[in-house]
Amino acid sequence: MRSAIRVLCAGAVAAGLVSTPALAQQKLKIGFITTLSGPQGVIGEDMKNSVELALDVLNRKVGGLDTEVIYGDDQVKPDVGKQLADEMLKKHQVDFVSGIIWSNVMLAVAPTVTEAGKLMIGTNAGPHQLAGKECSERFFTTSWQNDQTPEAMGKYMSDQGITDVYVMAPNYAAGKDMITGFKRYFKGRIVDEVYTKLGQVDYQAEISQLRAKNPKAVFVFFPGGMGIQFMRQYAQAGLRQTTPLYSVYTADELSLPAVKDAALGQFETRFWSPDIKVPASEKFVAYYRKKYGKTPSYYGAQSYDGIMLIDSAVRAVKGNLKDQKGMIAAMRKANFDSVRGKFTYNVNHFPIENFYLLKVVKGPADIPDMAIQKTVFENHKDSYYKECKMKW
Repeated sequence: MRSAIRVLCAGAVAAGLVSTPALAQQKLKIGFITTLSGPQGVIGEDMKNSVELALDVLNRKVGGLDTEVIYGDDQVKPDVGKQLADEMLKKHQVDFVSGIIWSNVMLAVAPTVTEAGKLMIGTNAGPHQLAGKECSERFFTTSWQNDQTPEAMGKYMSDQGITDVYVMAPNYAAGKDMITGFKRYFKGRIVDEVYTKLGQVDYQAEISQLRAKNPKAVFVFFPGGMGIQFMRQYAQAGLRQTTPLYSVYTADELSLPAVKDAALGQFETRFWSPDIKVPASEKFVAYYRKKYGKTPSYYGAQSYDGIMLIDSAVRAVKGNLKDQKGMIAAMRKANFDSVRGKFTYNVNHFPIENFYLLKVVKGPADIPDMAIQKTVFENHKDSYYKECKMKW
């Protein structure tokens, strides 16, 4: 736990560039928690890369202030995430905590931050509790509420007339939210609902059980390395030819290079894709490819937006980090160039945004790529905001 990665990103500020003496004495500190080790470390790397890219775009000054980012590796463990948050708050005196891939980690970290009187900017995990009864004025997210993306897939599959679906997800907070969201909009029959171990890599037993049920289609949520292994084994079992596979957060820019043609034809729903026609996104994707030599994923896009949201808040209060109410009011306006285009925040500080149907297709040089097919939802609200008691 003590070996969690910390990288300091700070630049010297020339006196002539500082507008006031007050600003010259301030430094903005951001704690960014993600997964930087193990099979899921590829996700954290993409998020960290995108934070660094955002800092580059802002000339290493978020909100006009010298900025120090302290990175922490949660190791996919809630207790490690909480310890990192405590250390960032007490030892490093951070002004914001951001990041978090996993919902079980987020449920441990977010209350730790907000109850300490600091601001939490989530850039992936969106557990329903934080969108509903446990919402907080100090919590914002630049991603989505977990249920929203599978709600879009449930609607699409129902619209296609699919009647019998076998559903699978890891057995943790987000997996349960994803299945709940799917079932909320899917009008057909759920053949079976199977939850696997978080981080599982062998799915042969589950695939045999699935085959025996003979469903019309399969819906899964297997992020990161779990998705790579499941898609490979699904294709090896010959099920691609007989049983269509639909998913959320499974086939993406991080898993496709490993899975390759085994993912062709797979449908996903998402709020963002590298081919979305939004100026801020096109700029982000081009800069990312130039700096890192590969295409960013939605994990990176959300993390890039997280830094830009913080930038908008600090600029709004002219660098006065003590003006937390002013920063909250500014973030509620979502007044920055988001990679998803213009959006608004709901009362619970979760985005009201579009969700798209994507398909894995042959891209340039016959390399599999994600391509937007259509819009499933426009300005889609999460299903829990009415349980949030905030008024603004």
